Amino acid sequence: MAGDRFPVPPSIAHQVHRVLRLRDGDEIVLLDGAGEEARCRLESDGCAVESRGPAGGEPRHRLTVWQALLRGDHLEPVIAHGTEIGVARFGLFVSERCVARDVSPRRLERLRAIAREAAEQSERGMVPSVDPPISLEDALAATTPGAILLYERSAGRRLSELPPPPELIIGPEGGFTTDEVAAAERAGLSLAGLGPRILRSETVALAAAAIILSRTGDFA
Repeated sequence: MAGDRFPVPPSIAHQVHRVLRLRDGDEIVLLDGAGEEARCRLESDGCAVESRGPAGGEPRHRLTVWQALLRGDHLEPVIAHGTEIGVARFGLFVSERCVARDVSPRRLERLRAIAREAAEQSERGMVPSVDPPISLEDALAATTPGAILLYERSAGRRLSELPPPPELIIGPEGGFTTDEVAAAERAGLSLAGLGPRILRSETVALAAAAIILSRTGDFA
């Protein structure tokens, strides 16, 4: 409630005092990760709450991005920039042409930390979840009606011509095999492309999320 006081949370104390160099009287916005924010003023003994309410940076359209595992550190910009744009959830999966075949527990925690930091930076109300990788078969079975698989060789409509989907499935560096595309169609997914140019997998996620959330009024 307004007027409440509490110490600066230890998880952000270094950033507040050493990185941002904020002082008594400066205002900060604290996010609870569940959709609420508190606007607080720094005081000598901690934070004083001035107001609470729904976080203004949280999209209404809840978009899940299913991303194939990528080699090296290429998943990191997908998680960081996708969070900034407004992706609500990241599901990871392994498909036939994935170079990377697994994510270690330490690596998964690193990706979740990146999502948390990006949510704080962009003043999101919630931190997107980053789920452990599963097989493409299991990912297809887990999708909800209206999901779209992005396929660079799709002869169908472009993503911008279809209703904004709740979920996107994006392949690895080498794309999907024809058998995987056929499996997606049998599972009830629509196919769509982004246009005549071939994009890197980590670029596809950001471009597609921006298209969808722009159309729903949640981005740009």
